Amino acid sequence: MKILRKAGLLLGLFLVLSFRSGPTTVHGSDTIPEFTVPPPPFSEDIFPCSDCHADMEADPTRRELEEHVEIAESFDHASDQRWCLDCHNPDDRDKLRLVNGDLISFEESYMLCGQCHGTIFRDWKAGVHGKRTGEWNGKKIYRLCVNCHNPHTPRYKPLAPLPPPLKPDD
Repeated sequence: MKILRKAGLLLGLFLVLSFRSGPTTVHGSDTIPEFTVPPPPFSEDIFPCSDCHADMEADPTRRELEEHVEIAESFDHASDQRWCLDCHNPDDRDKLRLVNGDLISFEESYMLCGQCHGTIFRDWKAGVHGKRTGEWNGKKIYRLCVNCHNPHTPRYKPLAPLPPPLKPDD
């Protein structure tokens, strides 16, 4: 039991030290670790957004959308409190906008998600939530929230239970 407890303490210490010793990047007044992330899983022909939105005036009014209908129909992410331009920057559609007005790239979308989902963001940074690959003591690649969750409908769909595995014959 003492060995397991000691191993757990060493693992916890390793996670804390490896998290704190990485390079940092400054966003506003917050200093956070710099993460290596893969590109977001954009739908085909949808990015850069400025290809279509460059000459459009941003309309902050909540309304029924004529474009992005598939997103609007499935939108279930605090839909009574949220609107597209709460996260998407109206002046530069190729950027996301934090609550404090700072603009971030889609590769930094974890910061946007972390504004409301603080405990999950904390767990993601520590490697407890989400997928991470790479070297155990070197460079790691963190999957963005959107690599697993649809940002417009993030909750996983219920899964039908499968039958239990069959026991091998003796």
